[in-house]
Amino acid sequence: MQNSMGAFEAKTHFGQLIERAIHGEETLITRRGKAVAKIVPISSTDVESAKSAAIRLRALAKDMNLGPFVWEEWKSYRDMGRK
Repeated sequence: MQNSMGAFEAKTHFGQLIERAIHGEETLITRRGKAVAKIVPISSTDVESAKSAAIRLRALAKDMNLGPFVWEEWKSYRDMGRK
């Protein structure tokens, strides 16, 4: 089930929105009648799937002898072409 709520009201009742998400409800957040965000529950399968993917990626990187993860290097790849 999906409810909707204005941004100001959502700010005021954020704790209730979290409780609703815990119980499986989605809430659409609006500003001036336009949808701007959605609060949704995180399914345990999503979390497990992400953990599994991270483990597989680490194993693949190790098998390919890619060396250590260097955040600055990855940031430069991410930012390439953004200027």
